[in-house]
Amino acid sequence: MIRVRFAPSPTGNLHIGGGRTALFNWIYAQAKKGKFILRIEDTDKERSKQEFVDEILGSLQWLGFNWDEVYYQSKRFDLYREYAERLLKDGKAYTEKTEKGEAIIFKVTPQAIQLNDLIRGKIEFDSTTIKDQVLIKSDGTPTYNFACVVDDATMDITHVIRGDDHISNTPKQILLYQALGFPIPGFAHLPLILQKEGGRLSKRTGATAISDYRKMGYLSNALVNYLLLLSWAPGENREVIDINEAVKLFDVTDVNKTAATFDLNKLNWMNNQYLKTQDAEGLTDLLIPLLAEKGYIAQDNFDRNYVVSLVKLFQERLTTLNDFLDWSDFFFAKDLQMDPAAEKKYLSKDLSREFSLFIERLDSLKQFDIATIEASFRDLVKELNIEAKALIHPIRVALTGKTIGPGLFEVIYYLGKEKTRERLNKFIRKG
Repeated sequence: MIRVRFAPSPTGNLHIGGGRTALFNWIYAQAKKGKFILRIEDTDKERSKQEFVDEILGSLQWLGFNWDEVYYQSKRFDLYREYAERLLKDGKAYTEKTEKGEAIIFKVTPQAIQLNDLIRGKIEFDSTTIKDQVLIKSDGTPTYNFACVVDDATMDITHVIRGDDHISNTPKQILLYQALGFPIPGFAHLPLILQKEGGRLSKRTGATAISDYRKMGYLSNALVNYLLLLSWAPGENREVIDINEAVKLFDVTDVNKTAATFDLNKLNWMNNQYLKTQDAEGLTDLLIPLLAEKGYIAQDNFDRNYVVSLVKLFQERLTTLNDFLDWSDFFFAKDLQMDPAAEKKYLSKDLSREFSLFIERLDSLKQFDIATIEASFRDLVKELNIEAKALIHPIRVALTGKTIGPGLFEVIYYLGKEKTRERLNKFIRKG
């Protein structure tokens, strides 16, 4: 039985790098019909906070990485002490008194350490470059490497898949596995994720919390698909791939050795691919709470069919869910937010006559649908002997406050006669 683990520290939110590590562990467990273990490494009592635990758990659930077992290191201190004392008894460790208490330290013996990394291949270390390792600090808390080894062994972890910033920890841990008589798991060190300009990710260039991407309107399945492409490829130049299909193809040995580059433009492209092919009803379900939060609709009392129709209008062009909120606001808002530059460009000229005539045309329509609205508009511009664009742009700005959006006749249809008349009337000069 393959058993892998993801072991975040609750000293901050779950970021892109951690999300990818969790994904590669989770998908490997799925591919091998194994178990995915979650271990919260909360030994740092001062920096570990419940709010970060909640954020990490919430982000993993949102991404769809459900775990089979969960452990908290803060509840396992007695176990770490027991194994440290075993090493003391065997003469493989010694104590050192300090003002705060007594530390337990492991004696490193000279030897060559070999590791056959599942991604990087053979790596060799010389233990003479490693100093004696503290197991239990003088305040009674275990060190990272020691707690890690005890946990991985007692949790029957078969494969340790983690970032390559941990490579320097691996020889220290192998020495402890050997000293305690534990079987050594397989190791796979994932390459770093770099920003486009080179260098490690910073918050400015993508190392944002997973929960922030959720708030920005990214879909969980699109983000997972993108994370999957950071160091792995399904083959045949495919980029958009359902996670269930990816599970059938994934093996950790196929992960690239070279660093991956985080590209927000690529993530935006990926999110658009998922948004435009998503079922409109399902997309509406995701948008309803966001629309309610904005005050655009009442959560329990709104015309769902109307919202679905608007979703279909914008769906093709959306990059994030939040785009819909920004772009469709004029359908819901009582007070229109007008782009000053657009108003100056298209509505500074007096169009009272043209707007009045168009309102009359709309009012006289026996059938109010997109085709008849367009036909009446085309007839009007023909009679006025003007180009269609001379009236399309001003009407669009008067109705939406924007210069771009869905087709004008769709906008008029979904706004309805009353709102269209009301908004155009504001730009008709009386007298």
